[in-house]
Amino acid sequence: MASQVIAGRLPLFCDTALAGRIERVEAQLISDASQAARRRGADPAGFVIPIAGGAASFAEAGSPFNKVAGLGFDGLPGSAALDEIEGAFAACGAAVQIELAHLGDPAIGAMLTGRGYRLISFENVLGLAISGGQERAAPPGVAVRASGDDEFESWLDVVADGFAHPDSEGVPSHEEFSREIIARATRDFAAAGVQRYIALHDGTIAGGASFRIAAGVAQLTGAATARAHRRLGIQTALLSARLADAAAAGCDIAVVTTQPGSRSQQNAQRQGFDLLYTRAILVRQA
Repeated sequence: MASQVIAGRLPLFCDTALAGRIERVEAQLISDASQAARRRGADPAGFVIPIAGGAASFAEAGSPFNKVAGLGFDGLPGSAALDEIEGAFAACGAAVQIELAHLGDPAIGAMLTGRGYRLISFENVLGLAISGGQERAAPPGVAVRASGDDEFESWLDVVADGFAHPDSEGVPSHEEFSREIIARATRDFAAAGVQRYIALHDGTIAGGASFRIAAGVAQLTGAATARAHRRLGIQTALLSARLADAAAAGCDIAVVTTQPGSRSQQNAQRQGFDLLYTRAILVRQA
């Protein structure tokens, strides 16, 4: 498989230009998902506010889309802009959570801590350079294909169940989401234009995944395997299918976000992904 680690291969280098490209598409994805939540009727008070090249989003209470993403690569946000988003989150009864890439402008971190933001966690962004030679690979009995609208609820069930039981290794996440919240957020991701995949094991739905293409970046927006079908190579098959389609679409890099030291990070690195940069999670309470 083209994504396997090659002995002596140099790790993928991430400069500020690449980090900025990834952060911009991340901010756009969060914005699109938040807007999809509003179309669903999630919370009429929800908002998406552009800020310094990034976006501040509130979808609904408890949503993973309640955050500020993409700061650090288009100048410093002004005090008035920060006042606006802090007021918007406060009006919704929510803290302000800012995800700040460590390759962004370091002056932003100093500015935020001066306004009372506290560092509470980190997350890692990993990347894989995509070439035209990406091939699909699946173990015997496993098949991966695009998931149609006629099986959307089945796809949603297997993905939401998997995300509701994340691995417990590595640094614990600062957030926990109920299955109901995960299912709604996954539905909003789908409405935001991610491409969906289903994995079958001996004809039975065993897993699901998705990804999104923007600015040459393939964002791997999640993959899950049903408990009864784990350790059969389904995650690898779902990854290879998405990478092959990303290569065919002209993407030059695939990215995934993980908790530091987690099984998810370990699995990604085994498939050839390199650690590109870390995001600091900064929070200011309402």
